Amino acid sequence: MSLKTFPRGLFRLLLNPGGIASRRPLCVRHEAVPLGRGSSARGYYNTGKARYPAAGGAAHLRVVDLRSDTVTKPGPAMRQAMAEAEVGDDVMGEDPTVNDLQKTAAEMFGMEAALFVPSGTMSNLIAVMVHCRERGDEMIVGDLSHMHIYEQGGSAQLAGVHATTVTTRPDGTFDLKQLESKVRHGYPDPHYPRSRLVCVENTHNIQGGRVLPLHFLQDVRSLADQHGLSVHMDGARVMNAAVALGVPASSILQHAHTVSVCLSKGLGAPVGTMLAGPQDFISRAVRCRKALGGGMRQLGIIAAAGKLALQEMAGRLEEDHRNAKTFAQALLDLHPALFALDMAAVETNILRFRIEDSTLSPQEFCACMAQVGDGEEASLGQGTQVLMYPHFDNSVRAVWHLGISPEDTQLAIQKMQFVASQHFKQKAETR
Repeated sequence: MSLKTFPRGLFRLLLNPGGIASRRPLCVRHEAVPLGRGSSARGYYNTGKARYPAAGGAAHLRVVDLRSDTVTKPGPAMRQAMAEAEVGDDVMGEDPTVNDLQKTAAEMFGMEAALFVPSGTMSNLIAVMVHCRERGDEMIVGDLSHMHIYEQGGSAQLAGVHATTVTTRPDGTFDLKQLESKVRHGYPDPHYPRSRLVCVENTHNIQGGRVLPLHFLQDVRSLADQHGLSVHMDGARVMNAAVALGVPASSILQHAHTVSVCLSKGLGAPVGTMLAGPQDFISRAVRCRKALGGGMRQLGIIAAAGKLALQEMAGRLEEDHRNAKTFAQALLDLHPALFALDMAAVETNILRFRIEDSTLSPQEFCACMAQVGDGEEASLGQGTQVLMYPHFDNSVRAVWHLGISPEDTQLAIQKMQFVASQHFKQKAETR
């Protein structure tokens, strides 16, 4: 079994990683056929997006997909709930399953009301539009936040809202003095935008699923209240944060005015996000959702999956956190050492790690993990494709979810150890 297709840019990198012309590619077995017109950008700082081959149906091949917790698929119980959902026209407010989901979410989050929205990006944009009511208003966001990096600048592009940034620390927080320095005090001076909103992200995606400390959130809210600002939490994975802290989600969200919570990541629903906050906020959010094309009709079919996700899937997130820690420890236990990470920073289901050998790039490592190498089946008893992404700042990102069992995690560890052994063997041969 060999890798059949991957991008030209990645193929060239494998042939000449890091510009080292004398070293043969670590994991290219046969000539690869380029797919499409080349790789598209992914991530931050010129990180390439790898496009991986399908499993091909081979009985001896296992695929462990660690690219994101968005790849989860609904199980039998969720599919049954979707099939049996009572539905109505949600734009008219008549879908009983949607109404029930929104009530359930509001109660769980400790908010007055909630709204079902197609995606997290739309949910965050709606929040910005409602909080920042005039074009030219300003929000303050972390410079490595998902809202700032990965949402196409929608707040400026579609809402006319300016963003100013604060420096994101490794734990996902930022300096409160710097935050306060970003607050504009000149309104209505015509030269400046008007500060309206502070956005936080919990857990923090780019920084490796870090959980924001409760005291930090309390201090941010206090500062925002002092200056008449609102606090919106991009809580796409806030249920992971709640499980990691051992507290209900409402204990976290009491420090935010509004929150966006994804149902389609670790909770396992196929689509949807909950936007929650005060009743008047949600009333205005309904109008924004409609303007953005997010008003859907017989929505109960997918809302049923979201309700089951909220009520029954949060408890199992602890397994994802445990599996991520197991893999992280295996990286550190490898001898000779090849990887670097801080175990204390592995708090939830997202793992970021670095490769400490300059002759093995994150792109090459991910490509080798994603194909079945020479001798692998004989050595391990089967072929395994482990899919993960090269990430920003010369690191690798892997994400655990309900589709990845402890057994899958052990397979990923064995594959990592095999790839590392092949790397060390080749390195010794070229000395």
